[in-house]
Amino acid sequence: MKATKFESQKAPEPVGLYPHARRVGNLLFLSGVGPRQRGTKVIPGVTLDENGNISAYDIEAQCHSVFNNVRAILEEAGSSWEQLVDVTVFLTNMKADFATYNRLYAEYFADNQPCRTTVEISSLPTPIAIELKCIATIED
Repeated sequence: MKATKFESQKAPEPVGLYPHARRVGNLLFLSGVGPRQRGTKVIPGVTLDENGNISAYDIEAQCHSVFNNVRAILEEAGSSWEQLVDVTVFLTNMKADFATYNRLYAEYFADNQPCRTTVEISSLPTPIAIELKCIATIED
């Protein structure tokens, strides 16, 4: 089965050598998506110190941004938010951020309820507090 690489023109540029998504059959696999904004190093809700370390962050702003980035990739690739079937969420501070993230997740996924796994990790490649890895269906 052929795997087709997909690069979004709306989502933030990848921070490494990987595509935004790959289509295999009728499935679309998204690479990890964070809250950065395309064409800039700006991360909504993040304040960095002079050394580039996080001095403060707003998990709510990051959640809205990462969900919007996922939606952009899905739609541009020919899928949709409603076609998400699996979401893996990485948080860097489960204790502090889970309640806010979980509340917003429930709002965004009120109609479509994909499978979900949420894990805490010590850090992500850029100074962000959340990243999503998703699988969606896609029609021909």
